[in-house]
Amino acid sequence: MSTEAQEPLHHRHLGERHRAGAHIRRITPRTWLILAAAALLILVLAAWIRVADLASSIETDLKAVARLMPEMRQQVAGTDIAGARGTAESIRLHTAAASRAAHDPLWEAASGLPWAGPNFSTVTEVARSADEITRLGLLPLINVLASLDWDTLVPRESGTDLEPMKAAAPSVAAAADAVRASSDRLAAIDDRRVWPQVADQLNLARGQLREVTGALSAAADAARVAPAMLGADAPRNYLLMIQNNAESRASGGIPGALAVITLDRGKLTLSAQRSAADLGTMTPALGSDPEQLALYTARLGTAMQDVNLTPDFPSAAATARAMWERKTGQGVDGVISIDPVALSYILAATGPVKFTGLELVAAAAVGLPTELTEQNVVPTLLSDVYAKIAQPKSQDEYFAGAARQIFGALSSGKPEAAGLMTALTQGTAEGRVRVWSVATGEQDVLGRYDLGGSISGPSLAPAQFGIYLNDDTGAKMDYYVRRTVQLVKACPRGGFEQTTVRVKSTNTAPVDAATSLPAYVTGDGRTVEPGSVRTNVVAYGPLQANVEAVTEDGRAVDLSPHLHQGRPVAVHTIVLKPGESKTIDFSFGKILQDTEPELAVTPTIQRADDVLLPPLDSPCG
Repeated sequence: MSTEAQEPLHHRHLGERHRAGAHIRRITPRTWLILAAAALLILVLAAWIRVADLASSIETDLKAVARLMPEMRQQVAGTDIAGARGTAESIRLHTAAASRAAHDPLWEAASGLPWAGPNFSTVTEVARSADEITRLGLLPLINVLASLDWDTLVPRESGTDLEPMKAAAPSVAAAADAVRASSDRLAAIDDRRVWPQVADQLNLARGQLREVTGALSAAADAARVAPAMLGADAPRNYLLMIQNNAESRASGGIPGALAVITLDRGKLTLSAQRSAADLGTMTPALGSDPEQLALYTARLGTAMQDVNLTPDFPSAAATARAMWERKTGQGVDGVISIDPVALSYILAATGPVKFTGLELVAAAAVGLPTELTEQNVVPTLLSDVYAKIAQPKSQDEYFAGAARQIFGALSSGKPEAAGLMTALTQGTAEGRVRVWSVATGEQDVLGRYDLGGSISGPSLAPAQFGIYLNDDTGAKMDYYVRRTVQLVKACPRGGFEQTTVRVKSTNTAPVDAATSLPAYVTGDGRTVEPGSVRTNVVAYGPLQANVEAVTEDGRAVDLSPHLHQGRPVAVHTIVLKPGESKTIDFSFGKILQDTEPELAVTPTIQRADDVLLPPLDSPCG
């Protein structure tokens, strides 16, 4: 028998317990500390993995929102409200998910960390704002749009029910206020305390939010004032000026054809058609402020054709209204300006319009089109009419007939809402459509937007430049001039920005223009040789800046600086023979704003993107 076998059973049990106890005693406090630290590390890693998952989820949802927003904007612009509502609901799901993730307890705990915390709290604010904008701004606005029958809001012979638009105003205003509050919160975040990649996303969100805020504010303002301006409460009469770009003026061209548009509960009628020449000369001339008189002389208040030598449309419109009322005795509630290029955009919405009756016979007799289309309206009204018709009075009659046909198509409800909105939006963005109201409250609203055409105030960017063109040939030669305008950003000097505005002009008229073009078009040598073009080029800089130099083809020319509503102004006159090009540089310094500069240019017959070239950065060193 073995020793183990001979050992009593209870002795063996005691030995085993003794050995186990010895093993337990070998786990020291240091070992327990290591085990606890490892467990804590595992928990921390798990928490950070969870936080990383949350960050990825937030990023994914917010990127999805960024992809969906342009789609929804297109749907709204195309009045596809059902599609926009579906897209808005998808956006809501993503913003809600991002907001939930950003309010997870672990994410909120991370926001309290002393170093990384501001980054997490910034992302939380961005996600929260996105969700609030969707719930309180976007979805209510889509619901408002869905409640409106846009095609019935287009002017019609029977009128339009404007009450739904009036009823929508409070909802749109509330949505705009909610979005503005979110925008203000993001603007208040100190982005110097966060990582660069977070700061980049914050600034991107700020920019997008500013865009949304601006659009909603515009919608709220439109819902508030548009019904009354469209005659919802009482008929409104507006003086219509059709600017002729073949003879340039600062806001487009001479106001050659005039008419009165009446809007009564959305019903549009055109009456009292006259030519600007019919009004004659104002004696005595209407007054203007000293700054504009110094720049543009008393011509501003002498003839209707010169009221818009100034680029400030409210000034030009107020003078035009006063002239119309003095000469005709008919009061108007405001002024609307449009040019033939904008009319081509409208014809894209209405389709072709045909002359009828005696107008048809007269047009056919001289070989002019008897049907105006998107493609032929600009060359017809700005060139062919002068080549085919010698008498200015007959030219004016053709213009009047064209206006009657186009606005007749509008008043009949021929265009669809989406097409008409696109036409007017494009025309406004290019400076071809402008509106002024005699009612102070309405004009205050118009002054906030491009539609108002002001050269100062809230509608302008901080670093706003302007190039405005005034014909000094006294003819219709601007049809042949091609221009480009470009900002050239120079090196900062003395802590201030420096920018040059470069204007290149080319006279594309035929070499034999003196004989091949009608005398009415060339000016017949009254101010320059026939075929040449004389233009006063007017350059505006930002508020409080200085205009420091002007050059023509690299050679310095005399500079006589002016001020207009706090903005520096320089004027230089050029003469171009057929085939000749010249480049003018207007140099501005002491520019206080460090925002990206913007540029406004007199609308011509050219496409806006053919005129405005991308900015250049001059190398420093």
